Amino acid sequence: MTQLACQILGVSKSFGPNDVLRNVDLDLPAGQVTVLMGANGAGKSTLVKILCGVHTADSGSLKLFEEPFQPTSTAEAFQSGVVTVHQSINNGVIQDLDVASNLMIDRLADNATGFFINSKKLQEDALEIASTMGLDVEITASVRDLGLADRQMLAIARAMTRNPKVLILDEPTSSLSSKEAERLFELLRSLKNQGVSILYISHRTSDIKAIADRIVAMRDGQISGLFEGPCLDYDGAVTAMLGQKMSDADIKINKRGLPIFKISKIKLNPLKKPFELTFYKNEIVAIAGLLGSGKTKLASLIFGLQNLDDCQMTLFDEQYSPSTIASAIQAGVFMCPKDRSTNAVISDFDITGNLALPFFYQHSWFSFLKPKSLTKNAKHAIFKLGIKCQSEKDSVMTLSGGNQQKVMVGRWLSEKSEVLLLDEPFQGVDIKARRDIGHHIRSTAEERATLVFVAELDEALEIADRIVVLHEGDLVGDFENTQQNVLKIVSCFSGQAAMPKHMEVDKS
Repeated sequence: MTQLACQILGVSKSFGPNDVLRNVDLDLPAGQVTVLMGANGAGKSTLVKILCGVHTADSGSLKLFEEPFQPTSTAEAFQSGVVTVHQSINNGVIQDLDVASNLMIDRLADNATGFFINSKKLQEDALEIASTMGLDVEITASVRDLGLADRQMLAIARAMTRNPKVLILDEPTSSLSSKEAERLFELLRSLKNQGVSILYISHRTSDIKAIADRIVAMRDGQISGLFEGPCLDYDGAVTAMLGQKMSDADIKINKRGLPIFKISKIKLNPLKKPFELTFYKNEIVAIAGLLGSGKTKLASLIFGLQNLDDCQMTLFDEQYSPSTIASAIQAGVFMCPKDRSTNAVISDFDITGNLALPFFYQHSWFSFLKPKSLTKNAKHAIFKLGIKCQSEKDSVMTLSGGNQQKVMVGRWLSEKSEVLLLDEPFQGVDIKARRDIGHHIRSTAEERATLVFVAELDEALEIADRIVVLHEGDLVGDFENTQQNVLKIVSCFSGQAAMPKHMEVDKS
């Protein structure tokens, strides 16, 4: 019989009148990967925070290898072998320290190195850990200077230094390339063989098929389904998670309007040929590509965060070359960035304030804010996007990650734009929330060109009229989102096909 690493017995948790967890019973077997699925606000994060000592349960109990387990701090959970990598990457790394110090910080905190720190030994030990994880970064580099994927891998590598008995991973591949994700999966398979119990929170079909031994679905603070066996029922788990069966997304291609925005002589990779793209009114274009394909660089270029020599942009046939974010916004080019915790969420503001940024001038009279206008704007976004909250005055940090993402998307949909850039708008949201956001984007797209930058092909297929595929900084495909084009899109996305000759841009 499989040994149980952790048992959750009748756990309940409330915040004020909100019952977040209701009598949750869940076993986590040693040597297995248990995937936890749940809609945003279902209680997943609260359950994880109880396991790792951030919150204490109102009722119920926990057991770790048959012994009572009631952590009152994350340090206590760490010491017991329960290690968590949270969805927000900045919770797992210290940006002001270098890579070596981040990897060894827990050992330093335990005073395992003695009174004096041997920097050379510290770096050697850190390099060994980094090598095990395939972390290809300079060990003395500041974490602040690392990209999102490297910070994610660093947070995971740091967790591994604790020799976990129970490892909890919350959406760990959201910022990883397919190669990095596969490296993580190999590591998890090795940990499984060592008897580590892994609780893996994800909605990504590719992740679940690659690593899951069992799937647990949560809904409204309760366990709504358990799926085990050699053939895991992913569709059944989604139905249990949502309380209803999800139909396939049926995209009716919008009628393309007049050209709005054109970018030419783009060279995202110095080894590739330049290309050009034109975007039209009432058109939703998914810019799809794996990590490192150049899609975020393209978004940054259009929004004025970067510039490229020789690249030319026009907006309504007029030259467009934003020198600042403010000038881009003034021209009607808006961007919802990825990595909301660093680039988007203002933690000191409530939901209303976060939704109004950077458009406070639309809700003010001279230098005075108009509370009724702000409240109306917030309530409209909460209703349209289905943001789960007690009221618009709630702190944005009380929301689940998926609901924070809805707030960030709602911010840029609250005012009229000419070109709307959405970089990974579905990051950290469940399939139902993804459909909600996608529906709202499509229903408001008539008067603008909408560019959605995604690393998951199914997300592109669910929202776009047209799919542009980038691979290693090169344009390799540009297709209408129709059933007959799906195989071509998949082939280009995986890097197995080059841009057809008839689609190549004339460079003369």
